[in-house]
Amino acid sequence: MSKHTLADELESTAEDIAEMEVRGAATIADAAATALREQAETSSAGRPEAFRREMRAAARRLVETRPTAVSLPNALRYVLGDMEGETVDELRESAVDSAREFCARLERAQDDLGRIGANRIRDGDAVMFHCHSTDALSCVDHAVNEQDKHIEAIVKETRPRKQGHITARQLRDWDVPVTLIVDNAAHRYLDDADHVLVGADSIAADGSVINKIGTAGLAVSARERGVPIMVAAQTIKLHPDTMTGNTVEIEYRDEAEVVDDGTRSDLGDPAVQNPAFDVTPPRHVDAIVTERGQFPPESIVVLLRELFGETTGTPWAEDEAER
Repeated sequence: MSKHTLADELESTAEDIAEMEVRGAATIADAAATALREQAETSSAGRPEAFRREMRAAARRLVETRPTAVSLPNALRYVLGDMEGETVDELRESAVDSAREFCARLERAQDDLGRIGANRIRDGDAVMFHCHSTDALSCVDHAVNEQDKHIEAIVKETRPRKQGHITARQLRDWDVPVTLIVDNAAHRYLDDADHVLVGADSIAADGSVINKIGTAGLAVSARERGVPIMVAAQTIKLHPDTMTGNTVEIEYRDEAEVVDDGTRSDLGDPAVQNPAFDVTPPRHVDAIVTERGQFPPESIVVLLRELFGETTGTPWAEDEAER
């Protein structure tokens, strides 16, 4: 039980992120920054240090919900890192302004990324998608609706949660012809694809892409077939901790997503693993497209240093008095 009073809106946001009611890295980041703003606006802390501790506790509550999606802690870094002032009112105003600025930049970033990524897609291309990524879809949005290109889509359903269905619905809303396939058919249908387009939940300093489970296998098959792989990812997906040797924690989700209790019992109660993500090595990726331009994966570390410096901290960490 937290000894800090957390806003109802923040608790609700944390639960929605954990249960994947809020999904997609950019959406998660926006929700997290907004929740911190609501925490600041409703805080009844009377002293500056009490306000700071409350905001750190709120950030910790959010950051524990999705350990792999680095956009979430990057949003918290932005809001808390820019929070300054000598009084509670000054700190509150600073946090609220930072959160609003972050959300505004986030909205512009996806639009800028989409315009850049659209230039890599040619008129008449068939594009294969894995999972659901608003960054990846922004590239298609600009290619189809701004550049008037004809695109066809091959969409993997992406088990066990079938996020590919969300992608398919959005593409059909743009009148993009969609072929929905089971995950195991990807290798077969790569012969019909001109590009593979995926998003990312995190990108490490060496250019490794952490994305929905199944991305790595698709990338290996695509490389073998000579189909280029584009990763669409805003810079909030870059993982600054990996510059100092830390690895990205891979989230494991509820086993019930894979098999229900009755079926599991019929199978003799086997062990079940449900990793949400895997790691695609940079050698299987052709380009990482961000709002700052497109990059070969090996040069991502340069962009990380430009954005975060050589190291980065965790401004939500407890101080001695909080332990």
